Amino acid sequence: MLVFIVRRLINSVFVMLAVAMLAFLIFQMAGDPVEMMANEQTSQADRAAMRERLGLNDSLPTQYVRFVVNAAKGDFGISYRNGQDVLHLIGQRFPATFELVMVATLISLVVGIPLGVLTAIQRGRWYAEGLQFVSIVGVSLPSFVVGILLILVFSVIFGWLPAFGRGDVVKIGWWSTGLLTPSGRQALILPAVSLSLYQITLIMRLVRAEMLEVLRSDYVKFARARGITRARIYFRHALRNCLMPVVTMTAMNVGALIAFAIITETVFQWPGMGMLFIQAVTFIDIPVMAAYLCIISFMFVVLNMLVDIAYAVIDPRLRTA
Repeated sequence: MLVFIVRRLINSVFVMLAVAMLAFLIFQMAGDPVEMMANEQTSQADRAAMRERLGLNDSLPTQYVRFVVNAAKGDFGISYRNGQDVLHLIGQRFPATFELVMVATLISLVVGIPLGVLTAIQRGRWYAEGLQFVSIVGVSLPSFVVGILLILVFSVIFGWLPAFGRGDVVKIGWWSTGLLTPSGRQALILPAVSLSLYQITLIMRLVRAEMLEVLRSDYVKFARARGITRARIYFRHALRNCLMPVVTMTAMNVGALIAFAIITETVFQWPGMGMLFIQAVTFIDIPVMAAYLCIISFMFVVLNMLVDIAYAVIDPRLRTA
């Protein structure tokens, strides 16, 4: 088991080195950082001093090694746009994105799993088929269309929920949360529902497929022959044995939701990492873009490694594969 974990760690290190190379190439191809940071009144001497301070006169291998070492320490440099530390900027925005993703994940599990069970045990009924059709529509609709429709219905027409912003937040150390204020909870509903809709449809269809497979197994038939109630068969025996793929997909999708919450945060003007990245692209803020790429990739790598280790613990055959 230890050898398996070490191999996964080594693979993860190589993946992160490749990501760091990609982020470093973004630095090189996006233009001269000195020209982006300097203004018209900056003299040539000041530009040369700035270039020396940033280490741009060194060779590319030296700059890459320095970039990797600094990134490993959490030092991604200074934002070109506002002159603040990049990690500090991301730390300010991360709580909003994490809160949004966690609530969206919770909604997708609470709604998707029961709907998947319902469409499996009531297969052929009109409402089960209707839910299947709605799930196809949910998968097909782009997230920005869903967000705009939610704003139109619940904010513009009925005026029940705010259309943008995060509402009032409470500071707990460096962490900020809107879950402790009424306006913060209201502002979270629409973006969380919009972000969770695609995950709901995926979980529902996955649970349905797994449930149908499990219900055809021999031990379920034996349980029915013993006279065990349907509710116990469905929710204690069948559902428990089909949740492993759901847990795996949910764990992997947490990283995907953090990475791809950009559109949802843009539509709802949610002050998270996605909005920060969009602003960085608009102003060609290379340090922020590179840091975002490295941090999101690191989350994917860690989640993937944890899932692999969990599988190896459950199935020993994977350790020797």
